[in-house]
Amino acid sequence: MKSKKYHFIAIGGAVMHNLALSMVEKGYEVSGSDDEIYEPSLTRLQKAGILPKEKGWFPEKISHDIDGIILGMHARQENPELIRAQELGIPVYSFPEFIYNQSKDKKRIVISGSHGKTSITAIILHVLKNEGVDFDYLVGAQIEGFDLMVRLSDAPIIIIEGDEYLTSPLDRRPKFFHYKHDILLMSGIAWDHFNVFPTFENYTEQFEKLVEMTPSTGTFIYCEKDAIVKRFGETCEIEGVNLIPYNSHPNRIEDGKTILLDGDQEVPIHIFGDHNLQNLQGALYICEQIGISPQKFYTHIQTFKGAAKRQEILAKSDSGIMFRDFAHAPSKLKATVEAVKNQFPERKLIAVQELHTYSSLNKDFVSNYSGTFEMADEAIIYLNPKAVSLKKLKLMDEETLRDGFQRKDLKLFTEIALLKEYLENQTYIHTNLLLMSSGNYDDMDLTVLKEKINQKL
Repeated sequence: MKSKKYHFIAIGGAVMHNLALSMVEKGYEVSGSDDEIYEPSLTRLQKAGILPKEKGWFPEKISHDIDGIILGMHARQENPELIRAQELGIPVYSFPEFIYNQSKDKKRIVISGSHGKTSITAIILHVLKNEGVDFDYLVGAQIEGFDLMVRLSDAPIIIIEGDEYLTSPLDRRPKFFHYKHDILLMSGIAWDHFNVFPTFENYTEQFEKLVEMTPSTGTFIYCEKDAIVKRFGETCEIEGVNLIPYNSHPNRIEDGKTILLDGDQEVPIHIFGDHNLQNLQGALYICEQIGISPQKFYTHIQTFKGAAKRQEILAKSDSGIMFRDFAHAPSKLKATVEAVKNQFPERKLIAVQELHTYSSLNKDFVSNYSGTFEMADEAIIYLNPKAVSLKKLKLMDEETLRDGFQRKDLKLFTEIALLKEYLENQTYIHTNLLLMSSGNYDDMDLTVLKEKINQKL
């Protein structure tokens, strides 16, 4: 039988190119287009033989022999390839619609929330893989031990990181509405995507609707430490639904290491911080729903190092650690700063935040960051004027940021060379450095910093 043929509009995106690669692996015929493709997408698509020959959009690529179009969020409604596909009556799928289409007959487990989604999903994937369970998945970051961010096979279950961001240029609903979950986990709600959800009430409403989509035979696992999520769980009126609240896993900290407490059993782990201990507890309950015993979970969690760019250690000595973290929204920043300081209370903490997203760069949103740097000994903000300009926003000054963050000694850098010089001139004795961003600090060279921290004894 002839394999099905799919064309990707905006194939270069992080998740889009991973889906394309997973479909090649499954035996589909795949083509695609994009106006910009960066690393690592470029090399990976090239290696798989599906890198577009030229950048841009080419309606002549769209013909009747294509079984479906997969439309990326980066494409616009007036995209010439999309218009051509619509003229020819070729089915157009958004990314989440296609994932659902491929997993209709599976048990669908969706991990949702403003924070912790990737970490919870990564923990579950790590445990299931080590236990030898056959499963499919969709995760929002590259996970150690997994070549792709997407797997579609004949496995009976799929673990999906459920993003609340918009589905596609044609569908302005959150992605997670499309997955039609059997089991739903919700970690917590803190206002994000200010450009899409202009009020907190509007943002919260999306999660409430998601809970209401839980089938009567389904399960809702919710973090009761978050007041809004707790309310969703406690007021859920879906008859027959299995409601499971969770909190931070019992633990203690000893010499900068976190140890899980389970009765008389003590389980040392690599990850730390209250949010991660909530994430871990939620992941444990998901695994139990799949048939993994707590004992097996504790065995496998000991080798979990964390998701990429989540409290990732870039340099380390007996005297200091350099962390990189994906934190960008206020709740994530606060949780990460507190986690590092609580883990190493005797060390000075230099916390640096690159404001990179539309929300974080908007002066009308910045007050949401109030108190997020509270536990840092030194608080630094990096703003790239070019990133601000591209988002058609006005560059905030130091005083505006100090008011927003409620931190009078906050330092602002708008040139990466000056920030690099400042950080390299610090003394990292009994000091941790935390770099937080969903961006990349303009590819700042960290070589000198790493050497400086690694050499301290």
